[in-house]
Amino acid sequence: MIYLDYNASTPVDARVASLVQEASHAYANPSSTQHRAGQQAAELVEHARQRLATAVHRTPREIVFTAGASEAAAIGIIGAMLGDSRRPNVVIGATEHKAIIQAAEAGARLGGGEVRIASVDHSGLLDLSRLNELVDDSVSVVAVMAANNETGVMGPVEQASVIAHSRGALFFSDITQLLGKGDTTDVSTHADLMVCSSHKLYGPKGAGALIASRHTQKALFPILGGGGQEFGLRGGTSNAPALTGFGLAAELATQCLPETMNRLTVLRDQLWHGLQELGSVEINGGDAPRVCNTLNVRIAGADAEAVMASMPDVAVSSGSACQSAVPTPSHVLLAMGRSTTEAGESLRLSIGTPTTESDIRASIAKLSAAALRVRELTGDLERFLDDA
Repeated sequence: MIYLDYNASTPVDARVASLVQEASHAYANPSSTQHRAGQQAAELVEHARQRLATAVHRTPREIVFTAGASEAAAIGIIGAMLGDSRRPNVVIGATEHKAIIQAAEAGARLGGGEVRIASVDHSGLLDLSRLNELVDDSVSVVAVMAANNETGVMGPVEQASVIAHSRGALFFSDITQLLGKGDTTDVSTHADLMVCSSHKLYGPKGAGALIASRHTQKALFPILGGGGQEFGLRGGTSNAPALTGFGLAAELATQCLPETMNRLTVLRDQLWHGLQELGSVEINGGDAPRVCNTLNVRIAGADAEAVMASMPDVAVSSGSACQSAVPTPSHVLLAMGRSTTEAGESLRLSIGTPTTESDIRASIAKLSAAALRVRELTGDLERFLDDA
């Protein structure tokens, strides 16, 4: 199988898998620092914290480990909304990940506030004028993702953070799809809260992080306080092996970032140029800056689900993996002005470091053949209905 769904999840790097297996022998609770076994487990977690902090240009005490980016988003967004009763509202971009949207909705219900949605243009770029109108002194947090998980479109984080901070709101940015595929320096400089996930970085599942200064952490209501682990924001026994793998994965993903970005950009562009031979193919978000590995294409006249069914040996997606079980059009593409039909004809193709030129050539051939087959069948069906 050719795998082109790296934005959904990545294979675990062999070096990371080896370290996770080694770390699994540290069976003690990292919070049990009264004895050497617990201390050894705690040392693994703290080493991972240092590695991730370096990768995102922060300090170790700003890293709050969680079970994933979705949990981290809930802790950060809901915690911010409940942390100040005078600021019960939240502003988010229309194309945010579903985890961000649902965290915002939960925070609004719990705190008696509202979720305000900032629109995007046809390329998926945030409308900064509209954002400016929506943010006032009743808003606790503004969420604008660094890179969209479906289109790869990069958000205007610096400008959005200026708007948020000018009204006294915290600025939140999801860097899950940027880390390891782009430079996070600017986002880290401007964001009060960031979230990321291990399994998007060739690390193990079940590990993520909320990234925030100690000052910001103290402003959050601890919705998962538990036993006080992770600076009181995320209770529960730390998954030392998974976090150990997460730390190494983050370090490896940022070690050769320029080379990785250049290589993936070349492969992504080769894929796009090959698919253009089909005709009537468009890039969703093509006019905006995008991360190096992501291509979201609309193939006119070819239903995306039918195309995927016609090429079972190529793994792609018709939207976010988190909503693939729900048969509804992508909220991201609808927000960008696509019709339901157009959104239903769109595929997300995301490549990764294991992707080769041979994979790209084979994918172009298989995708093209599947799309042409679906177009032909669709035309046959339409002619049959017209004659009936």
